[in-house]
Amino acid sequence: MGFQSPSIGAWYFDREDQQVFEVVALDEQQGTIEVQYLDGAIGEFDLETWPLLPLVPAAAPEDSEAGYELSQEDRWNDDDVLVPDSWNNPLNDIEPDLFPGYDD
Repeated sequence: MGFQSPSIGAWYFDREDQQVFEVVALDEQQGTIEVQYLDGAIGEFDLETWPLLPLVPAAAPEDSEAGYELSQEDRWNDDDVLVPDSWNNPLNDIEPDLFPGYDD
C-alpha cells in the first residue's frame, strides 16, 4: 500500500523492513524521495517504486529528533521572548564622536 504523493515531514512505517522513517526531501526532476530513519541513516526511493512499497502512515515517534543528534539544550524554543535590558536606556540614542574608518 504505497502512496502516490509523499509529503515532506510525513512519517511512514515500512512493513517489509519494520522501520519508521520521515520523508525529508522530494526531487521531482531526479525522480527521487529522500528519507531519514530514526537512527539518522538517509535512504532514497524512486518515485516509480514508491507506490509499490508496503508503507502505512505513521505518527512521529516520541524521540523523532534523535536522528539529528540534538540534545534538549540544542533545540530552539520559539516561545522564549528575548528582551534586551537596554531598550529603554536613553544613552543608546547618543551617537559616538568617532566613526570607524575616518581619521580627524
